[in-house]
Amino acid sequence: MPNRFSQVPVVAGLALALIASSSARAEEPFIFMTNWYGQAEHGGYYQALVQGLYKEAGLDVTIKMGGPQINTIQLLAAGKADCIMGSSDIQILKTREQGVPAVTLASVFQKDPQGILAHTDVTRLEDLKDKTILVGTAGRSTYWPWLKATFGLKEEQARPYTFNLQPFIADPNTAIQGYVTYDPYATKKAGVDGNFLLFSDNGWPPYANTIVCMEGTIKNKPKAVAAFVKASMIGWKSYLSGDRRAANEMIKKDNPQMTDEQMDFAVSAMRDQQLVTGGDAASQGIGTITADRLKKTYDFLVGAKIIDPTKVDLQSTFDLQFVQNLKIMP
Repeated sequence: MPNRFSQVPVVAGLALALIASSSARAEEPFIFMTNWYGQAEHGGYYQALVQGLYKEAGLDVTIKMGGPQINTIQLLAAGKADCIMGSSDIQILKTREQGVPAVTLASVFQKDPQGILAHTDVTRLEDLKDKTILVGTAGRSTYWPWLKATFGLKEEQARPYTFNLQPFIADPNTAIQGYVTYDPYATKKAGVDGNFLLFSDNGWPPYANTIVCMEGTIKNKPKAVAAFVKASMIGWKSYLSGDRRAANEMIKKDNPQMTDEQMDFAVSAMRDQQLVTGGDAASQGIGTITADRLKKTYDFLVGAKIIDPTKVDLQSTFDLQFVQNLKIMP
């Protein structure tokens, strides 16, 4: 007759298997899509992934890269991602005008890294009045109207920007749009000095590197969204202040064109300009957004006739609940 205790190991094994299975199921799948190829400007999300912060929060996060031919808003609306990295709150205001119920939940960059890269004779945005300025399609309907209205620039100064630095390198009378986290590095590598004029240092209000979700996702998966936002902000704090080598290796795996040197430059720029840790983040925590700041962007767009206020309810375009009490201090 078998001993009544002989079944204990089997039962214990089954119990452990059930616990493991339950633990695996507890990690809810969550897809986050960035707005471009992998780079240091996405580093906090990769840091949260490699450090297991998402897993600790009960999420099985997949980071998918965006790119020039990828419409992340369209994919978000189609349910192909739970949240995306928005370029700025301008993007969501214009998206809402088109009837897509996307919502800004947080902003990693308190300062938009966009600006103008000019030659060394230009030290202020006002000094651009006699320069040729290369502006991309998106910029023509966002910051370009602001530059004209605020600094007296003229429409005839603008030329198309084709993401090519050669016109700037070849012509000392030409300035180009760019990002403080990349373009000064690229031109320096090409042997050309320049001055980078950051829009946000001159009154440009939008946030950048935002977290955006659909209204339905916020309603149906509030705990998962909250867990993602919190883990991401902890990841950003760690990426900027701790050991980021594993995150950078993952970025390079996703984007083999990326180099350690370029990422080091971007991190230095983010630190020096306090893109992540400055502004309201200094007192309210990384990722914070405020209604007052968002209204400044909205008022600019309405005043410049870039959006129709009858089609965009500002209050519906953002949700403060995920960051207002987070307090992930720099």
